[in-house]
Amino acid sequence: MGFATGLTSVIALTLSSFILPMRAYSLIAPAKINLYLKILGDRADGYHELVMILQSLELGDQVQVRANGIEKIRIYCDHPEVPLDQTNLAHRAAQLMVQQFPEAYANYGGVDIHIEKNIPVAAGLAGGSTDAAAVLVGLDLMWQLGLTYPELEAIAENLGSDVPFCLAGGSAIATGRGEKLDPITNSPCLFVVLAKYRNIGVSTLWAYQTYRQEFSHGYINDPDRMKTQSSKISSSPLVQAITRSNGEEIGKLMHNDLEKIVLPEYPKVAQLRETFARTGVLGTMMSGSGSTVFALCESA
Repeated sequence: MGFATGLTSVIALTLSSFILPMRAYSLIAPAKINLYLKILGDRADGYHELVMILQSLELGDQVQVRANGIEKIRIYCDHPEVPLDQTNLAHRAAQLMVQQFPEAYANYGGVDIHIEKNIPVAAGLAGGSTDAAAVLVGLDLMWQLGLTYPELEAIAENLGSDVPFCLAGGSAIATGRGEKLDPITNSPCLFVVLAKYRNIGVSTLWAYQTYRQEFSHGYINDPDRMKTQSSKISSSPLVQAITRSNGEEIGKLMHNDLEKIVLPEYPKVAQLRETFARTGVLGTMMSGSGSTVFALCESA
């Protein structure tokens, strides 16, 4: 499938409407793509040390958080591949808020979370993470907690590496395991066409584990050197191209280490990338661990 949407630099989660005063909120939860993904080495916590450039999109899920009057968290979604139990990251986000704020939960009760799924599943577009971020914001509003962004970000870090970025949106450099963010101002006004086979999903865990098995011999082991490599991204040609809105340079400088693992294993995904490359777009790449491939374009 393919569709075009503008890259944005707005806050990723925006309150779109009141359904009932203080009892339900409907939020837009945007997708993201990676413009850059470099794996530096292993961390002590078992994750990888990463350097990424992340960009949110106009494409997004619609997430409604509604008080249900009972002491339960319930997930509703029409998409057959979205789990409706505790394995759903949106459910885990609500449960984490219950644990963090038991008095608010006691006052307001449980919630029904309705997800209108527009972001493809298992696509490398942070669909689960952005839904979780929307739930955090929705419960903060509904329970009148008045949390600051740093406080929400600290909670988000417990759910996954992409969730803090999904709270903020826009364009950002992400380091650590992806949770340390440095916003990029003057993000470009470009268009992106996304393509994904419905029957192909790539496991993020598999992609990173396989990369470790094949390329760990090249990992940086010295913490100081790793820190130095991370800091270089802020003055890199790609970041400079982004701040200058130079779409042609952005397309040339994009990079994703995980393509070395995913594309040989999934030839149809590789073929999508090759097809885009032949059409004269500004640039094309796989997003995250795949299986979505995107192409940057100057116009709709």
